[in-house]
Amino acid sequence: MNRDALHSALSQDSSVSSRAALAELEAGANFEVFLNQTASARQLWDIWSWRREVMLDTGVTPRPGLAEAVARLQAAGTARVYMATVTGPQRRFRVFLSEDLTQCVACW
Repeated sequence: MNRDALHSALSQDSSVSSRAALAELEAGANFEVFLNQTASARQLWDIWSWRREVMLDTGVTPRPGLAEAVARLQAAGTARVYMATVTGPQRRFRVFLSEDLTQCVACW
């Protein structure tokens, strides 16, 4: 996956985190797409919803967009997704892409 394809996937998504990740990508941020395996959105929802709950229970403020991303992973059900990262100077974003790599499923 190249920068243009990731740009296209992020630009189709209206979440605040996707827009911020897109802005970082446009500013030249590094990115990596992990194409060696997919995961079920349901599995990722299990992991990240639990992590979010632990953060809240221990007084840690989750990063902006995590709650929305968890809800979107849940809505994606058993769909297979790929993970990518966009790393800018101030923040690193986690991006979950559809199996065909054309849509952003969740981002924070």
